[in-house]
Amino acid sequence: MKKNNPAALPVDPHDPTATFERLESNVRTYCRSFPVVFRRAKGALLFDEDGHEYIDFLAGAGAVNYGHNPDFIRPLLVQYLLDDGIVHGLDLHTGPKRDFLETFERVILQPRGLDYKVQFCGPTGANAVEAALKLARLVTGRVPVASFSGGWHGMSAMALSVTGNKAHRAAAGVALGNAASLPYPEGPYTIPDTLFYIEHLLADPNSGFDLPAAILLETVQAEGGIYAASPEWLRGIRALCDRWNILLVVDDIQAGCGRTGRFFSFEQAGIVPDIVCLSKSIGGYGLPMSLVLMKPEHDKWQPGEHTGTFRGNQLAFVAGEAALRLWAQPEFTDGLAARARRLEMLLRDIAAGRPGLELRGRGFLWGIDYSNAGGPEAARAAAARAFDGGLIVERCGRDDVVLKIMPPIVIEDEVMARGCAILRRAVMAG
Repeated sequence: MKKNNPAALPVDPHDPTATFERLESNVRTYCRSFPVVFRRAKGALLFDEDGHEYIDFLAGAGAVNYGHNPDFIRPLLVQYLLDDGIVHGLDLHTGPKRDFLETFERVILQPRGLDYKVQFCGPTGANAVEAALKLARLVTGRVPVASFSGGWHGMSAMALSVTGNKAHRAAAGVALGNAASLPYPEGPYTIPDTLFYIEHLLADPNSGFDLPAAILLETVQAEGGIYAASPEWLRGIRALCDRWNILLVVDDIQAGCGRTGRFFSFEQAGIVPDIVCLSKSIGGYGLPMSLVLMKPEHDKWQPGEHTGTFRGNQLAFVAGEAALRLWAQPEFTDGLAARARRLEMLLRDIAAGRPGLELRGRGFLWGIDYSNAGGPEAARAAAARAFDGGLIVERCGRDDVVLKIMPPIVIEDEVMARGCAILRRAVMAG
């Protein structure tokens, strides 16, 4: 997430962005890095009001994994509206929700041997995190929760309590309690054997570390700088949670829905979380949807204990169900793996071209780290050059020192190659 918040400058009435400067809050972020007015989008391409094309390596911060306005979804939405399909449904029983649930079970859960119940939350990922932590406390009867340094889980109060970023935590304006931060196994501030350290905290009655209701983690920290936990470490955390009767919660809001090459980011480790948070691309078309998956024995909610006016976004059910059907097609999953390999090869070639750069990632979620190649200013300049060349790429990590590359997972090979060519020029020009 962009963190710049410069003082307002004098407004040029002829500037196409002047209306936003005059009327929209200072809190806006992405538009500061990409200061044009966008008009339309298709696939992995965005177009501004003047018709200039931009290749999208941001993908709505992971909300449009299937690209902008995908042809296999758009007609379904148009027809649904023409047929006067219900759009706002609270948590009423509806046909689109039933279709989504049945397809999710048949295409995603059953082939992976997963037995989850589904809770639809408010439309944001932060709301899924809030619901997951509330549920963990309800199930265990314990209040504290634990998360990891470098983690990012949202901007509402409870989500901020388990988010590492100091500036965003400070913006809450209140104390953020009942959450402890643990050391992540990867990143710029690591310690040896984090599993041993966590086990020590739990085992020592005088450690000052209260037994948590849940341990919340991202298998790949995206906003934290593209750091991926190893399958062995994830299996160790799963075993640790089992020993201490702690619920394991995986935040797959950004790394899920195919972003790391498989539908769930935790599949590679062979673990089964107690609770999973999904949002962003689960809506299929960039439409708001947020849900929590829970093992059936953890569904301890009483009716209405966690609600949300917009938890029944019927258009998102229609679009999301269509996107899920892709995962039943071998040609899609095979193509996904092939595209991920091509992207990795292109990015490794770019990173190898400049001393000090480090490439990290998996699938369609990669970071080029400038920590030893000029630092945050060099990363900022590279991202700006990329935008000037027609590529949208954001920064992440401590001090925004990492270029974050996350194109749509369905990006065409030719567009991917063009985007990487622009990125190469931007990286090499510094």
